[in-house]
Amino acid sequence: MSTTPPRIFTLSNARGLEIRLMDQGATWLSCLVPLADGSRREVLLGCRTPEDYLVQKSFLGATIGRYANRIAGSRFSLDGQEHSLTPSQGKHCLHGGPDGFDRRRWSVGEITADSITFTLDSPAGDQGFPGQARVSALYRLEEDSVTLEYRAEVDAPCPLSLTNHAYFNLDGDGDVLGHSLRLAASRYLPVDADLIPLAAPAPVTGTSFDFLKAQTIGSRLLADEQQKIARGYDHSFLLDEGSRTGCEAAAEVRSADTRLSMRLFTDHPALQFYSGNYLDGTPARDGSYGRYAGLALEPGFPPDAPNRAAAEACILRPGTVYRHFIRFQFLAE
Repeated sequence: MSTTPPRIFTLSNARGLEIRLMDQGATWLSCLVPLADGSRREVLLGCRTPEDYLVQKSFLGATIGRYANRIAGSRFSLDGQEHSLTPSQGKHCLHGGPDGFDRRRWSVGEITADSITFTLDSPAGDQGFPGQARVSALYRLEEDSVTLEYRAEVDAPCPLSLTNHAYFNLDGDGDVLGHSLRLAASRYLPVDADLIPLAAPAPVTGTSFDFLKAQTIGSRLLADEQQKIARGYDHSFLLDEGSRTGCEAAAEVRSADTRLSMRLFTDHPALQFYSGNYLDGTPARDGSYGRYAGLALEPGFPPDAPNRAAAEACILRPGTVYRHFIRFQFLAE
C-alpha cells in the first residue's frame, strides 16, 4: 500500500451539487445535495480522515472489484479449469478478496471540469482471479446527478462485476428505517446462513422483499427468517427488463422528512440492497455509525454468478470490453 497521502478531488456545479473523491479505492467520499430552500445536505456516509478509510471494514464509498458480492467457497470453474480465490469472509470470497480494488491506490487519469477518471491494472492471479485486468472508473457530475461509468478489458477469461459501495442517508443523519424504497424487481435471491444464494430466485410478491410499490424500509424489517439471517436486508434483487437497460429507474429512495429523493439508473442486471446491518462502530465524520445508519444499493451481477447456470453473462473475455454505468439522480422536494 502506498505511503504517500491519498489525493482528494472535488467536483461541483452551479446548482450546488458537490462530490469529493479519493484515489485510494477510487472512493466516493462526500455528496452534498442542494435542497429546495437553498441549503445543502450531506447524503453520503463517510469517515473523518483518509486514514479512517483504511481501517473501516464497511467498504464506504469504495469501488469494488474484481467481483462485487460473494463467490461461494472462494472458487469457480471456467472453461474446464478450476480457480481458487483468496477468501475474505469465512470460506467465501467477498468483494474481490481481502486485497480487493477498494484497498488499492488507483492512478488518476483524465480530469475535466465535471469528471475524473481513475484507472487500475490488476495483475494475473490477483486474489486468485485469472488474467490481467485493466479497469477504469469514471465519476461525472451532471446537473442533478452523479454518474459512474466502468470500463475493463482482460487478457484471459475472468468473471468481472464492478460497482460502488456508497451508503446513503437522505435525511443526513439518524437511521434509514424511515426512508421509503421502491425497487423495480419482481424476483430476489433467498440466501443460506452464509448469505450465499439458494438454488433459484423467488418472487417478491407476498414477502417482505416486495418493494414494487414504495415501502418504508423499517416497516417490515426482520419480518421473516431471510432477514433474520442477515440482520436485515442484504439480498440481490433481479431487475425487471426496463430497469436493467438504464431507461427506467431501478430504485427510488425518499427521505423520511420527504425533502429529498434519489433515483438510481443502471444497465446492470441485478441490484444488492443492503440496509447497513453491520455498520455498528464504523468510523464516521463525527464519532461512529450505528446499525442501519445508511443503505447501499449496489448494481452488478448476482452473487455467486460464476458458479451458476447463467455464468457466461458475468464472464469477460479477451477482445470484449466491459462497459456498465450507474446514475444517481437527486430531486429536492
